[in-house]
Amino acid sequence: MNNSFLILLSIIVVSCSLKDNSKSTALKVEIIKSDTGFQLLRAGKPYFIKGARTIATEHMDKVAAVGGNSVRIGSQGNLQAKLDTAHHYGLSVLFGLPVKSERGGFNYNDTAAVREQKEKVLQLVEEYQYHPAVLMWAIGNELDYVPDDPENYNLKLWDAINDIAKAIHAIDPNHPAITVVGTGRKYKMEDIVSRAPDLDALGINSYGDIYQVPEWVRNYNLNKPYLITEWGPTGHWQVNENKWGLPLEETTSEKADKYLERHEEIIKADPYSLGGYSFLWTQGRQERTHTWYNMFFDTGEETEAVEVMQYAWTGEWPDNRAPKIDSVMLNQKSKNADILLEADKSYQAQVYATDQDHLSYEWEIYPENTEFGYAGHGENRPESLNKLLKTNGESVVAFIAPAEEGNYRIFVYVRDQGNNIAIANIPFHVD
Repeated sequence: MNNSFLILLSIIVVSCSLKDNSKSTALKVEIIKSDTGFQLLRAGKPYFIKGARTIATEHMDKVAAVGGNSVRIGSQGNLQAKLDTAHHYGLSVLFGLPVKSERGGFNYNDTAAVREQKEKVLQLVEEYQYHPAVLMWAIGNELDYVPDDPENYNLKLWDAINDIAKAIHAIDPNHPAITVVGTGRKYKMEDIVSRAPDLDALGINSYGDIYQVPEWVRNYNLNKPYLITEWGPTGHWQVNENKWGLPLEETTSEKADKYLERHEEIIKADPYSLGGYSFLWTQGRQERTHTWYNMFFDTGEETEAVEVMQYAWTGEWPDNRAPKIDSVMLNQKSKNADILLEADKSYQAQVYATDQDHLSYEWEIYPENTEFGYAGHGENRPESLNKLLKTNGESVVAFIAPAEEGNYRIFVYVRDQGNNIAIANIPFHVD
């Protein structure tokens, strides 16, 4: 009988035992204020969130294996399975409630729709409030963002959120209620403070501007704790671009440095912080590129970001560290150059990487994606142009520039003898 079957069997047993979500299984979670900040208590004990944003139950076992204690989940899919799996691995859950946004077409002037949405949300709270994995309720995600008109939005949104939070408290005294915003719209904090006083804390999604969060919450007199509900590499909207508007993606080694720095300097250091959820604990998801936010590669291999989280959560590095990429060059130029290639001409790219193991190399070429959705929704990876590669498998690759004018990227994947990978890409333009 193999390990995978035993794990599946044990999760099924846990699921059956928790199906009724008995009141006796609920763990009380509360926030207490100190002289300098705030602290989260779970079952009466201090609880700092060492979390990851997972997709379904993917890699939950790895979160626990490297010292994490919590996952953030959405409201889609089999919620019972997500909760039971998290509980099986000793993880708590930030439970995302399905509250709709204006950008998704919801009308907060429609009182009937607002009432119906509230009723559906409260049904979920009623159903799952006693599950021992539940940590907090998250009322929607970035509801404050309206892409077409970010300066104007319906203030009744916050009234509806506050109404839901108040109703949650009446149903479930054991778990705090928060909502989640992004850092890019700081002026909306005043509206949250004045119109949503029943929120217990604030979830903030923050990337390159995470360093501003402590000052932000204090300047706007939040007087409540926060948790960084998404954080990780620098966002694709925050990095430098080349002359053709292509954002310059950090290598996995550069990203790893940012994960560690942002965790140690902000999430762990600020007494107003309850912890955070590293983004994104998955693989293969396309948002600007197929490698920008994923902490795992397509085949489940782990980037440096995973080992950084192990160190952040446990104080210990793994025995077998991931490869490090020092630099990548295309036509003897770095990604910071505006690289222009001629169609159908031959070129070379080279990666410089180090590791304790023997390394293997793989290269790919992709056209730049041209269709983008909010937070990656609806984005698909373009078809690869690997037929243009004249060689592969070494640290140096020869290739033919695409025949059509446009924007492209060449990717390199550097693997060790374990399950680790380092990734980088360079964008270029073909004229």
